[in-house]
Order: sequence, then structure tokens, then C-alpha cells
Amino acid sequence: MMASARRFHRAVDGILLLDKPLGLSSNAALQQARALFGALKAGHAGSLDPLASGLLPVCFGHATKVCGRILNAAKTYRVTIQLGARTTSLDCETPVIERAEVPTLTEDAVDAVLASFQGEQLQVPPMHSALKHQGERLYELARRGEDVERAARRIEIHRIARCALAGDTPSSGDCLAVEVRCSKGTYIRTLAADLAQRLGTLGYVAVLRRLCVDPFDDHPMYTLAQLEALRQAGPQDVLDALLLPADTAFTDLGRVELDATAERSLLLGQTVAGLTPAPAAQLRGYASGGRFLGLVQGQVDGRVRALRLFVSVDSAG
Repeated sequence: MMASARRFHRAVDGILLLDKPLGLSSNAALQQARALFGALKAGHAGSLDPLASGLLPVCFGHATKVCGRILNAAKTYRVTIQLGARTTSLDCETPVIERAEVPTLTEDAVDAVLASFQGEQLQVPPMHSALKHQGERLYELARRGEDVERAARRIEIHRIARCALAGDTPSSGDCLAVEVRCSKGTYIRTLAADLAQRLGTLGYVAVLRRLCVDPFDDHPMYTLAQLEALRQAGPQDVLDALLLPADTAFTDLGRVELDATAERSLLLGQTVAGLTPAPAAQLRGYASGGRFLGLVQGQVDGRVRALRLFVSVDSAG
């Protein structure tokens, strides 16, 4: 208990854009980042399999309240599909169970198939997924060799484009690398298999990297090695400069500012007037000094009430 208290001892707030390495689970990566920051409270927004690398948003303190919003955001991946073979898990975690010839593929033909996937569609989740069937995870059933019917789910492919048609995988044989921006709930492994099928062959995910999670397109990621080097070179709070404030996740919302009296009243649960009348919509609420207070709901009379606070009630200015 005391060792844990020493390890996680700081009230850190903010969002870390972690570049998760291959071979590490999302929770293991989260715990390593949390230990480097010494953060009392932490969570991640959107798991990545150990065989995938890339952006894993890690939220500390009050910023853990944005995890649900980030989970629902669009995501961008770069995936390398090994053509001509299929595995049980549709990725390189399990052995090849079936092979097929790969037809001669031209860039124009591949681009036409990719274009056919753009837009809203129904997708059947893979058996190797964390979805539940009668109380059990599908991947647990899959490991026992069981296959159950799965309901198709509506997803959207916002953008999909070819990056390379051959030679971009550690595996031998034909491959296709694509970049895809998609809605939440999209299974890239299923997409890869469906793409290969439309190209007249089989396929599975050989390499997967998450490039971006909305709305963090223009912000850098940091590896655990970079964080460790900074931590060794200076005090623990030197890492705090890498964190994004929680309101970065809500830049699509309007804002309203409150004076000190209204701020105190809002934190006590009262409906208050902003420095300017607020529209009847969900907004970001700020103290007059620019501190982010949380999400508020504008009323028809121009006042606002708190929806979700990102500061402590006893921290009013």
C-alpha cells in the first residue's frame, strides 16, 4: 500500500498522446505512463491490441472524464494487409489456416475497390473481439474453436486510400498498405479481410498503426522511451508540459466565460449568467481568467448550468 502510494502520488490533470509500442497491451502502456507521471488517477481512451502500435490517448485526473468522448471519435489507421492467406484471428497473432492465389492487381483496380468501401455500411464483428455473447467474450469462444452468429453493426469509412501495393510488410508475398479514417466500432481486421475478398483473394492484418484520434490531428505523440528520458533528466513535473488540457477534446463546442461570482455559483450547482448571453447549446465554460471549468448547458434565457465539471468544487476563484 505504501509503495503504491509513493508511485502514484500526484494530482496530475491532462491528456497524454502516447505512442504505444508493439507487443505491449494498452493497460500495460497506461500503467507505465502513469508511473512515470506519478499520477493518482489515469485511464486510456480506446484500446490497441498488443500487435498494434500508435496513438493511445492517456487521460490523467479530471481529464479522465473525456475518455468516453474520445472513444466515440473517428480514428485513422495505417494497415498493411498480407494478401493470399487467412488466419483465424484475421491478424498475424494466429497461424495461417487457408491460402489463395493473388490475382494481378493494378493500382487503378485497387483504388476502385477501396472507393467502394467509403461511406456508411454494415460490418460483422470478428470472432476475435471483446464483444460478449451470453456473458462470454467472443475471443474466449474463438480460442475454444467456437463460432457464433454476430449481428452486423453500422460503421462509416470516412476516407480510405492506398499507400503501397507491394513490399511494405515483413511477411513474404503480396501485400497492400492503406490508410483509413473510420468511425468508432470499425474492426480493421474485418475490413482487411473484406477488402482482400473483393480483390479476389484472402487477406489478414500484418501491420497496424493508429495514426490519429480526433481531434488530436495536429498534436505530437510521445513514446515511453522519450518520457523515460525526460523523467531521468529532470523533476517528475517536467513531463506535465507534454499534456494537453482537457478542453482540447471539446474544440468543436462554443464557449462561455463567467465572472468570479458566477464561477463560484456554477460550481455550487446553480444556474448562472455568463459575461455574454449563452446560446441554448452544450458549451465549454471558462472562468474569466481562462481556466476551463467544464461543460455547461446554455438555457433559453441565456444563462448556463453545469453539465460536467472538470475542477474541484472548492477551487473557485
